[in-house]
Amino acid sequence: MTTDELERLLAQQPLGVLHRLARGRVHRHFRAGKRRLIELLLRHSAENRAGFESDLLALISEREARPAIQPVRHQRSERPKTSQPGHRLHSAQHEPDHHEPAASLAAWLEGIGVPLPQPFVPDPWQEDALAKLQSGDVIVSVPTGSGKTYVAVEAARRAMDENRTVIYTSPLKALSNTKYTEFCRIFGADRVGILTGDRRDNGQAPLLIMTTEILRNLLYDAAGGEIDVRLDTLGLVILDESQYLADPERGVVWEETIIFCPTQARLLLLSASIGNPHDIADWLTSIRSTPCHLIKHSKRTVPLRAGYLHPDGKLTPLFRTIGIPYGHPVHLHPEAKRLFARYEDETMPSGRRR
Repeated sequence: MTTDELERLLAQQPLGVLHRLARGRVHRHFRAGKRRLIELLLRHSAENRAGFESDLLALISEREARPAIQPVRHQRSERPKTSQPGHRLHSAQHEPDHHEPAASLAAWLEGIGVPLPQPFVPDPWQEDALAKLQSGDVIVSVPTGSGKTYVAVEAARRAMDENRTVIYTSPLKALSNTKYTEFCRIFGADRVGILTGDRRDNGQAPLLIMTTEILRNLLYDAAGGEIDVRLDTLGLVILDESQYLADPERGVVWEETIIFCPTQARLLLLSASIGNPHDIADWLTSIRSTPCHLIKHSKRTVPLRAGYLHPDGKLTPLFRTIGIPYGHPVHLHPEAKRLFARYEDETMPSGRRR
């Protein structure tokens, strides 16, 4: 469903359903009014739209089923049994009824495999990100596997074609080494250099790979007049894994790097897990001489699925749905619950079996 359809569906739900949906997603959701809570839920849904919609529909189905179930419970003479200590995790005692059949193994496996070769065509959001870099900084917040690297490579290519220096940073030395190998293959080893605590190769190349700490130190040295890397020609700084801005220990490195980055250079921040990209974009706009554009894309190019493999080789979907119902892990597939029970019977000490 579209974002507008999702917003209308959320507005139709009582506040109690929205608070249940917000558990594990929105911090201190109980303090938010309905309008604000819907806004926060829509913002969070971008991280896993399929799972979010699945959870919402499950809660709606559960709520709609209650009027038909409650009268039957009142007619019973005996009180419902309470769960005993040490009850099994696979118990469905508190799980809502499901009116739709669970996904089959064949449906769960459908589409998995190596796709057929086809010509590469950039997605609209990728072209939009590259276009926005012409007029300001850009934050790209998209799911893993959606194509952030294409934006970085194409932006670097365009900057180097204009005789501008490009710096690509990552939070880890291992990732920097991987990117160095990848970019050498794309652009040629003579045009790519690497600067880390362990390596220093081709430091005058137009494209330099380094950790964020190294770039922060270079900017410190530039402020003091001691530097051997040309920053006056710097045209693009790519900060990969920029969600490290929120890291309690290392986040200050990303903040200082952004603050000290030369004004003539464009900033390109890449991440799959920034929780508040709008706030980061507003902050960059307030401290930099150019506006910061947010490119947000929520649809996963490679969807996630969860399964359970029993030690005897039996494979089954983990949840009733093909996708992952984030936030409601109790919606387990019936076959998965059966295999869980069998595994407990096979491995639990005899004295604890029921």
